[in-house]
This record gives sequence, structure tokens and C-alpha cells, in this order.
Amino acid sequence: MPGLAEAWTLSPLVLVPLLLFAGLYGRGLWRLWAGGHAGRGISRPQALAAAAGVLALLLATVWPFDALGDWSLAAHMAQHMLLLAVAPPLLLAARPRAALAAALPAAGARALHAVARACAVPMLRSLAAATLANVAVMWGWHLPAALALALASEPVHWLMHGSFLGAGLWLWTLLWQRLRDDASGGALAGAVAIVAVMMQMGFLGALLTFSRRPLYPHYAARAPELGLDVLLDQQLAGLVMWVPACLPYLAGAVWLLAREFARPRRAG
Repeated sequence: MPGLAEAWTLSPLVLVPLLLFAGLYGRGLWRLWAGGHAGRGISRPQALAAAAGVLALLLATVWPFDALGDWSLAAHMAQHMLLLAVAPPLLLAARPRAALAAALPAAGARALHAVARACAVPMLRSLAAATLANVAVMWGWHLPAALALALASEPVHWLMHGSFLGAGLWLWTLLWQRLRDDASGGALAGAVAIVAVMMQMGFLGALLTFSRRPLYPHYAARAPELGLDVLLDQQLAGLVMWVPACLPYLAGAVWLLAREFARPRRAG
């Protein structure tokens, strides 16, 4: 049972790509801002978003939520919501492609753009498919049997976390595209997708919050070792999903709707 000082997960599966991304982003930012041109290519708020996104990933996968998530369902839920709802919009707001293209040599930048173009297939551009993927990972991995399997197997454990982050990046990529797109109805479709995801998060959060019995035997055995009441821990997990995790989606929906309503004025 780890305390906060011992709640570290130092896995190369996480640390290597995270440090590589942070290093390349920093190198690209230094090149773009060289010569006293701070804000060129990537603004200061966007650079701060990159730092916040990396911090969210560190909290979710390195310290403390990954280690504590083996003992507390609330910590486990906080980890999932950081991966699904917090880190993706922050990282995408940071214009990572611009930073990485500036950091890489010319051949690497061309390869990066080629990969981005190759990913622009109809399936990956489908907002409905991305929405369904987000709903599927939320409900699928929080089924008691699936969660028990992930907690018992290290490969499945990291597959679960990767699917949360991947689904979040997929949906938020399409939402950011709609924020930049002036086409009629694009922002409205994004807002509808956000509301659909928020509704499912609310349903699952309410199920955890109002259940009168423990739903996960793993945490029923382990939460008391942290001094937590099992049902209180489960209720807190439901509230994490129900309230704070919905705030990024709510902000995105308001932004998309404001853009859609302002479109006729811009056209005029």
C-alpha cells in the first residue's frame, strides 16, 4: 500500500515516449522562438497548454494516480479522466505538429506530415465513430470483469490506459478541427458529440455514486487498507466522472456553440 511519497510508476512504456515528446516540443519551441521571437508559430498560451498536458499525463501515469489506482477506485477514475478528458484537449491546443515539425530535420518533418495525411481516412475523420469509441472505452473498461482483468495483467493495464488516451485524442482532434472550420453546422455537430459523451459520463457516474453495494470486488478488499470506506470511495469515483471530468467537455461545447452562432455575423 503506497503512500504519496512512494506512489511512483516508473515504466519505460510511459517515460520514454513522454520524455521524447516533451524534448522534441521544447526543441521546436526554442527554434520557433529563437532570436527574440517569442510567440512566433506557437503562442505563449499554447506553450502553457503543452506544459499542462504533459503534467496531466505525468499525474495520470507516473505519480500518483497509477499507483494509488490499484487501491482506490476514486484514484483510478481520476487517472482515466485525466487521460480521456484533460490531457488530450490541452496537448492538441498546444499545436504539437507545428512544434515537432520545427524540431525535426526536413526529412522528419515531411514524414510527420505524410503520417498526418495518411491518418485523414474517412473512418478516422468520422465524429460519430470517435464519439462511439469514447463511450465504448468508458463503459467497456468500467465493467467489473474488464477492470478486474486490467488490474490483474500489466499488458492489459497499459492497453486500457492507452485506449483512454487514444480515444480522447481522436475525439478532441476532430473537435479542434471544427473549431477552426467555418463550414456551417460543423461546430454544431461537435457540440452534439460532446453532449452525447457527457450524457454517458453522467449515467456511469450516477450509477457509481448511487449504488448501494460495492461493484468492484478488487476495491472492496483494498480500499479499507487506505482507510477508505468502500462505498464512499466508489461514490467519490462516480462524482469525479460526473462533475470535474465533464468540465472540459462543457467548455468545449460552449466554445463550439458560440462559434456556430457567430458564423452568420462573420459571413455578413
